[in-house]
Order: sequence, then C-alpha cells, then structure tokens
Amino acid sequence: MTALGQSAAGWWRSAAIYQVYIRSFADGNGDGVGDLAGIRARLDYLAELGIDAIWFTPWYPSPMDDGGYDVADFREIDPLFGTLAEAQDLIATAHAKGIRVIIDIVPNHCSDEHRWFQDALAAAPGSPERQRFWFRPGRGPDGSEPPNNWKSRFGGPAWTRVPDGEWYLHLYSSRQPDFNWDNQDIRADFEDVLRFWFDRGVDGFRIDVADGLVKDPRLPDADPGDETPFSDQEGLHEIYRSWRKIADSYPGDRVLVGEMWLPDMSRAARYLRRDELHAAFNFDFLVCPWDSTRFRDVIERTLLAHEEVDAPAAWVLSNHDVTRHVTRYGREGDTGFAFADRLHGTPVDLELGTRRARAAALLTLALPGGLYVYQGEELGLWEIEDLPDELRQDPVWTRTNGADPGRDGCRVPLPWSGDTPPFGFGTGGTWLPQPAEWRSSTAEAQAVDPASMLRLYRAGLRLREELPALGDGGLEWLSLGDGVLAFTREPGFTFVLNFSDTAVPLPPHHEVLLTSGPVDGGLPTDTAVWLRT
Repeated sequence: MTALGQSAAGWWRSAAIYQVYIRSFADGNGDGVGDLAGIRARLDYLAELGIDAIWFTPWYPSPMDDGGYDVADFREIDPLFGTLAEAQDLIATAHAKGIRVIIDIVPNHCSDEHRWFQDALAAAPGSPERQRFWFRPGRGPDGSEPPNNWKSRFGGPAWTRVPDGEWYLHLYSSRQPDFNWDNQDIRADFEDVLRFWFDRGVDGFRIDVADGLVKDPRLPDADPGDETPFSDQEGLHEIYRSWRKIADSYPGDRVLVGEMWLPDMSRAARYLRRDELHAAFNFDFLVCPWDSTRFRDVIERTLLAHEEVDAPAAWVLSNHDVTRHVTRYGREGDTGFAFADRLHGTPVDLELGTRRARAAALLTLALPGGLYVYQGEELGLWEIEDLPDELRQDPVWTRTNGADPGRDGCRVPLPWSGDTPPFGFGTGGTWLPQPAEWRSSTAEAQAVDPASMLRLYRAGLRLREELPALGDGGLEWLSLGDGVLAFTREPGFTFVLNFSDTAVPLPPHHEVLLTSGPVDGGLPTDTAVWLRT
C-alpha cells in the first residue's frame, strides 16, 4: 500500500475495513491490556493483510464498565491506551501506510462519570443539567416504580433511581445514562466532537447505537420485543443530515457508518440517503444461519434495499458483540446468531466451523460493496466459552446474573507468536486468558503456512484489490443446483459456494483464482471457489 491521497472519492463504497478492539489487539507497555503503542507496532501486519481502513473501538477516558463504551470524555484518550499525541501520531503513521482511520463515537449515552451527568446528579429535579438526560419521577403512590416498563438491552430495568427520588434512563448499563437528544446542548456538543476529531485527521466515525438516540418524548410503555419508542425515530434523520454536512465540509471523503440493528432492511436503508450516513452494517448477513437459500435471500434483499438509495452494502461476519462465526458455523443445529440466546455450551465442531468460515470469507470478499473484518477472524479464532466466571467483565454477565455469558469470549487478546500465552500479545499477561490451543493459530505460525486462514485472507484481499469485477457494483445469480450459491460479476468473475452434502462440478472457467479448500475434480461441500471466466 502507498500513502493516502485526498482524491479517492467514494473509497468507502468498496473498502475492506479492519475492526480493532483496542484492549485485545496488542499490548505495547506490558500491562496486559492492548494500547495505541501496540497497534502502531502492528500496522505493518495490517498493511500486509491488505485492508483499506481501521475502525477503532472507543479510545476515550472511561471507567471501562462496558469496555470503553461508557465514555467519560469524548475529546481525550484513556491513559490505559496512551495519549492524545500518540493517537494523532498513530493516525499519521497509518495514513503514511495507506490505511485510513475510523473511530467509534458513542452518542446515545455516556459514563456516569461524565462531567455532565455528575452535574445532573448534583442538580435539582427539573434543572437544565438534568434536561441533558432522561430524568423522570417514578410511578406509583410513592414514585417507587420506574417511569415505564422499558428493559435494558443488558438485562434488567432501563431505569435507576437516584437519592432524591427521580429515575434516569439507561438502555444499557446503569452506568451508561442515555443522553436526551431533544436538548440543544447535546446536539451542539457532539457536532463539536465530530469537528475535534476530523481536525485531527480521522477519516470517519462508526456510530454506536445509531438507531437509538431519539426517544418518543411521551416515554410510553412498550410491548415485549417492541423497541419503536426508542429506536428508528424520525427525528434521527435531522441529526444525521447535520452530521453529514460537517463530514462533507472536510477534504478526503470523510465517512459516517451506522450501527443499527433494525428488523426492516428498507428502514435501515433510509439512513443511507445521499445527505445522511454513508454506510451501515448488514447485521441480517451476520446472523444468517449456514444455509444457501437464507444467504441468497439476505444478499438479494440487501442489494435491492441499498440500490434504492444508491448506497453500498457493508458485509460483516463477526464483531466485538457477537459469537465468533467459526463457533457459530460449527454448531449442531442452529448456526445463526441471536442476542436472546447465544447458544453458549452447544457442541461445536471446530474443524467444520473453520471450513465454513473459510468459505464465508470468500463469499464476503466477493460481494458488491464494502466489508468489515473483526480482528482475529483472519486467524480463524473461535469463541472462548470456558472463561472462568470470576474473570468475566462484560456487564451483560453481571446484569443477567450469569444467565447470559456475555461478550468476553470474542474479546480474548490476539495470539501473535510463540508457543505459550501470552503468545506475543505483550511482555506481561493478558486481561482475559488465552487458550493454549491457540499456539497453532498465531499470526507468526499462519504467515508461513500456505493453507492457513491468514494466507487465505491475504490472498483474497489482494485479488479483491486487483480484480476489476470485485468491490462496488452488481452481480448476476447462477443456477447450479440445490444447495449451491453461485453468481457472476463482470468482467469475467464467477463465485460458487457448495452448501449441499455432495461435491458439485465447477462451471466452465478459464482459471481457478482462489479456493477455500482443496478442489479435486469437483467442489466439495462447505467449500467456495473464485473462478476467472
């Protein structure tokens, strides 16, 4: 890769973006926690992998009740990770290697240690300080019942009572009070936060809980499973149009990417109109079970919804919130994903899951639009489900009293080298324990193994950059029999993935470009191939 220019208009339409969960990527100071120094030392690895940009999870000061998504200051760097000067140096170094930088912004809520929430707690009911959040009196004769029946997405009620008797809203942890976006202080401050980081060179923002900022001001009770009072409210579009104007005022094609778990893909696409967000994660694809018909349906619906607003799709298989897809695809029975039941402890065939994950990687890399790679998926890492309970840190685990194992299992620090933990992660230990079995999954071991997952990703990303058929554009479906997912992309590219129980013949082709597994006379089950046609 070469240093960035500022003329690559629309780079985000076909970008391959790598998600760095900072605490678990690489440790530069030996304290067992990943940091900016560790990331900078591994930038060459990411450049060699072939990605176009990095998305960093929150690096702001935080008490880390929710892994940094409880932000205490949106204009600083947590000392656990480094300094603001180090962040600017990291941005500049990444740019010099041809890698753009996207950072998380968390506009739905903040930490209970944020200055504004501390001011609200110290102020009286009805005060301007409390109007920045959702403080309300309780129900019942003595106000001892929450203002409504909303539930936290982390388990338990979405309201916590303060000593003077009022309650405040938190759709996540009780240490993450929700901002009131009807308040002009909130709107103005976040616009300033965008400019603060754009001025320091970031190329875009991934917007956490992008669908949830605006609430129905009546705060009505919600039926079970109904999130409409606090999700996908019409007032959101005004906010993102103002943000888009700010992004467009900067050179270099700065981008806004939304995290929205919406049940209706056409509703999500409304946020991708030309004057709003640039892209949004395709979670229907992420949660899809291992089934050819289901995958084709998701892909068709995705492309149709995005075509209507002339936006690129953003494909993703895993992230820091969900069970790693090697584990999901290796399960008996349900191979999809749902927050309601993570299927923790279901038997897993890791060999099967890895074979399917390799095929899924080639599918994702071949689809029109952009894609996201979650750190460690290029190493074929699986979910660590046997973490000791006393080491789990996810508030989901604590707020459900252990009923939900939480997300720590996909956040275990990466294995870089060596035969024993911490596998080159740093000179100290690791904030979550690594399994000894990862000795054969290190980046060092896989770099010299032609059959490794890492080598597959490198080859796929390189070809994706070289082949004019891949990246942004369209596709045409091929009918190659039941259980076979196949399409062509012009000029001269064919993709085939065999979900069926028996090997299938390859369609006519000139050259086999890349395969997810051995191909000997036919395409085996759970195997994908790229063909030049």
